Amino acid sequence: MNLSSSRPGAVDVEAPAGHACACGHEDTEKIVLDSRTIPHAIRHATIFGALGAIQPGFALDLIASHNPLPLLGQLESSRPGDFVVSYLENGPETWTIRLTRAN
Repeated sequence: MNLSSSRPGAVDVEAPAGHACACGHEDTEKIVLDSRTIPHAIRHATIFGALGAIQPGFALDLIASHNPLPLLGQLESSRPGDFVVSYLENGPETWTIRLTRAN
């Protein structure tokens, strides 16, 4: 399922095999959020909202136009140790960071 094809800032969701949520549809294993399409004024709030919905063991792949060190610092200050950060792509034009929920 690809939710981003018709709406800017939408999230790509791929469902894994064999894992169902309480409502009966398959839950997400991989979530991709392209922050480049989110208005700057609400970008961090949008990302934090998405991260708040991630269950332990699941991840969000964040795509950014710059190295999101300020966001990562803010995340570590507000939710220390809650996410493991892995760089999947490290610039120079696009950064992709996997944020995996630890707790």
